[in-house]
Amino acid sequence: MSLVYGFVGTILGITVIAHFLTTALSAARYLRPVRPAPRMLPPIALLRPVCGVDPFDTQTLESSFHLDYPDYEVIFCAPSENDPACALVRELIARNPQVRARLLTGLDPVSANPKLNNLHKALAATDADWLAMVDSNLDLPRDYFQQLLAEWRPGTGLVSAPAIGAQPANLWGAVEAAFLNTNQARWQLSADVLGVGFAQGKSLFWRRDILEAGGGFPALGRNMAEDVASTKLVRDQGLKVRITQRLFAQPIGQRSARAVWDRQLRWSKVRRDGFAAIFAIEIAQGPLVPFLATLALSAAGLLPALALPVLAILWYAAEWALARIAGWPAGPRDLVAFLLRDAMLPLIWCATWRNREFSWRGNQMSHSEVRAGSAKQ
Repeated sequence: MSLVYGFVGTILGITVIAHFLTTALSAARYLRPVRPAPRMLPPIALLRPVCGVDPFDTQTLESSFHLDYPDYEVIFCAPSENDPACALVRELIARNPQVRARLLTGLDPVSANPKLNNLHKALAATDADWLAMVDSNLDLPRDYFQQLLAEWRPGTGLVSAPAIGAQPANLWGAVEAAFLNTNQARWQLSADVLGVGFAQGKSLFWRRDILEAGGGFPALGRNMAEDVASTKLVRDQGLKVRITQRLFAQPIGQRSARAVWDRQLRWSKVRRDGFAAIFAIEIAQGPLVPFLATLALSAAGLLPALALPVLAILWYAAEWALARIAGWPAGPRDLVAFLLRDAMLPLIWCATWRNREFSWRGNQMSHSEVRAGSAKQ
């Protein structure tokens, strides 16, 4: 029995240390001065896929036109001329003549990934050697390009950034932000500090020769999401994915419980598809395992009865402090959102193992279809 309790104690120690260490590493990035951009600022093509119109699209897409950068162009990509986003994009282009911008329509069937098929046409439309692929729902700060270039140093193959949930308008919007911020972003920032950064498809900053050497857009379609394929493409060339020091906002607005569940389950399936071994231990990333371990040791008389409430207070206090330091949502509603998110984490993890299919913007994605599509390339 002592061996069992020893094992439980070890698990408790590992998970608690991991939580506080990742929190501290992430907070430290926001406490340091922003790394300066290089003096040489190369021309950059900003590639933004659009499909349908979401509530914050005017805000996020217009941010493309207000970047403090001397030489860049914006290429919007829509799947068809009839897409509802086309009218908005044309209006924004007309309203901002100071920036070189254009809209391309149509799909190139280079993969099983509809987003990649939408973006692919932009490659032939630009001569830029530096490419920033950015989702339509990301709100870009004025120094967006400078922050990307600041992370490009020897050994870099890609600079990426997970999105930060901003402007939640209700409790379930706050839950969505809690998933994005002090959970997913915390782990990705910490992995980057340890030299094992993972790409996030919200923002992918490439040098064209590296992308093409790895197989280009068809290679990015070899997994269910371009995040995973991008990470593998870069690592296969002996290079690293780096994460920007500061992360970029994705406005959330209103969310329903079902929308949060569906979105998080989809991303969970993407992680399972790409890095199954890492995903298998995700069950231990939230408080469930350490809280159960503390409860078991307290019941056995090996920890005081107050150990669990003290751990819970310290656990969420550290997370709240990180959000405050980083400028992420951190009010009373967000503390409730932390609890709801952590109740959902093990349920999502279990549901992920049921199958590998999900729907994205009306497109059914499956592991088998992606593999079949890759085999044809």
